[in-house]
Amino acid sequence: MKRKGFWGISAVLLVSGFIFSFAVRAPFDEHKTIPIGSPAPDFSLKGVDGKTYTLSSFQNAKILAIVFTCNHCPTAQAYEDRIIQLKKDYENKGVDLVAIMPNDPKAINLDELGYTDMSDSYEEMQKRAAEKHFNFPYLYDGETQSVAKAYGPVATPHIFIFDAQRKLRYEGRIDDVEKPSKTPHTLDARNAIESLLQNKEPPVAKTKVFGCSIKWAEKGSWIEKAKIEWSKEPVKLETIDETGIKNLVKNNSGKLRLINVWATWCGPCVVEYPEFITMNRMYRRRDFEFISISADDPSKKDKVLQFLQNQQSSVSNYLFNIDDKYKLIDAIDTAWQGALPYTILIEPGGKIVYSKQGQIDVGEIKKAIVDNKFVGRYY
Repeated sequence: MKRKGFWGISAVLLVSGFIFSFAVRAPFDEHKTIPIGSPAPDFSLKGVDGKTYTLSSFQNAKILAIVFTCNHCPTAQAYEDRIIQLKKDYENKGVDLVAIMPNDPKAINLDELGYTDMSDSYEEMQKRAAEKHFNFPYLYDGETQSVAKAYGPVATPHIFIFDAQRKLRYEGRIDDVEKPSKTPHTLDARNAIESLLQNKEPPVAKTKVFGCSIKWAEKGSWIEKAKIEWSKEPVKLETIDETGIKNLVKNNSGKLRLINVWATWCGPCVVEYPEFITMNRMYRRRDFEFISISADDPSKKDKVLQFLQNQQSSVSNYLFNIDDKYKLIDAIDTAWQGALPYTILIEPGGKIVYSKQGQIDVGEIKKAIVDNKFVGRYY
């Protein structure tokens, strides 16, 4: 998204496919952050529990914290447990907390999903909330982004804290350390809440925010541009023998390696193959690689290549070069019974940490990838 007067007012950092914002008081920004002292804009949004929430849903709270966060951002994920704990620590002190997901899911590039197993659709929000046992309402603003436009969050997560009169008293970061494994030096949000509970001014009213930029709807044209770029990527097919496959399984690449064994005559293989291409586009900027191995007859090389080209499979593609499929089975994994498709996830050094005979559960394998120590959810 282009911003007039952007440079010198705010800054953006591109890291591994992610756009991170440093907040940002840009007077010419189309989506300005509301100033301290502003009344809380009203809203009416659907939560992951199916209920509709408005500002008045929290009318009994002395203090209301509104956190703009999301599923896919590594910084947002890094703060999930802290947001849960914040709710626990203050819920009996008259403080309430609600989270709002501000992104348009259609505006999220695939390579911006490299640190997650879920994007930001409403259904994925429901899954994430259930998985993490969110103890606060998690609301979807991705359809119109009207609430995000009204509040003006810079990045996820961005917290806004309102007093009993619903005047904004603090906005910015939750604390000053992203990684959950490290100890924050300044607990900005907690400091603001503690001060307000004592009828004092927060020591700091606003801070900069480090996190993933808001995915505004106007960014949704990325897919057409991406399709053009993907179509330019070369698709090649090489033959491979037993020794070559055994070397692939040993995995001396230093990367987490996903291997899918498939065939053009295998219906489930053909149906699920696009999911592997999507995963490759999500994670290929990380320490990850996807390799496809066709179990077709070697004489069908042209047919295999045509399928791969149609799928835009610009990865390392192989065709087993002999017609003895049992040698292929033993070379891949002795635990494999032989049915296609067959998928394995291999850590550097050759340890198989995931295997599946038959069609994969896409969510399960994405989770296995980002939760693996060689990839991870955080920077």
